[in-house]
Amino acid sequence: MHRVTALVRPGQSTFELACAAQVFGIQRPELPAAYTFGVCAEHPGPVPTRAGYDMLVTDGLDALTHTDTVIIPGWLPPADPPSPAVTDALRRAHARGARLVSICSGAFALAHAGLLDGRTATTHWGLTAELAARFPHVHVDPDVLYVDHGDLATSAGAGAGIDLCIHLVRRDQGARHAAHIARAMVMPPHREGGQLQYTAPPRPAQIDGTLAPLLDWATARLAEPLTVETMAARAGQSARTLTRRFIDQLGISPGQWLLAQRIAAAQDLLETSDLPLDAVARRSGLSSATNLRRRFHTALGTTPGAYRRAFRGRTAKGPAPAEEPAP
Repeated sequence: MHRVTALVRPGQSTFELACAAQVFGIQRPELPAAYTFGVCAEHPGPVPTRAGYDMLVTDGLDALTHTDTVIIPGWLPPADPPSPAVTDALRRAHARGARLVSICSGAFALAHAGLLDGRTATTHWGLTAELAARFPHVHVDPDVLYVDHGDLATSAGAGAGIDLCIHLVRRDQGARHAAHIARAMVMPPHREGGQLQYTAPPRPAQIDGTLAPLLDWATARLAEPLTVETMAARAGQSARTLTRRFIDQLGISPGQWLLAQRIAAAQDLLETSDLPLDAVARRSGLSSATNLRRRFHTALGTTPGAYRRAFRGRTAKGPAPAEEPAP
């Protein structure tokens, strides 16, 4: 069981904490148990929240000595540095191999501790300028939803924190496990970290209607030779207009969205079937095993065979097919 612990402080935002708890803290009967979730504070006892009530936290910083993932669900006010005890606990957890994850303003705690120096990080769009000004050794990306380095991960606002948590589940447990959690939370199965944060558009009244019907139509036809032009024709618009709508509503282009859906479909097939790679590629719309390998290597840093070996046994019975040649 992967142990996840959220570090809270007085004035805790309950929504950021709930983002992590909903993903890691609920045991869903349809899924194998994968995580345990707990909460700790520097000073156990009643911890005031921004929701008008205190929560009782029984675990102290010792909980960070035996957890696999530490989540900092916000850090307000961001200018306040963690105490020496908290800083030491975070550094020790990271040094022994724990994964440290921040949601929204939680990036400030990691930055105060010096853990983001030389790294790319993000936070809520309204705080990115302050993060960059206070910590010049941190490479602040103000546009993305989240940044994942493996050992350290930071997210934008609280909604992006859910995206990051689901992304981490995908990395830990596979695409199908993560998609089930996303569906239960009525969330998109996967949003790439490189998507733009949702700052207010300059002319919100000019944004067209929802893309949901078109996305559903395209998702059901990934094996077909879909293109941006095909999708634009379906929507009755020019490719240029459709691209603008995608960027307005999703923060990415239609081509980027379509590729992400095809990679996700390939992940699901690798997890749940014995299909050869050529068949996986065709069914997911990636055309060939060679293209599948290339896309996997670029997007996930691994091969389809390695991915299948890592996750196959969790969702289907029987041995995984042999590894394919390296890309």
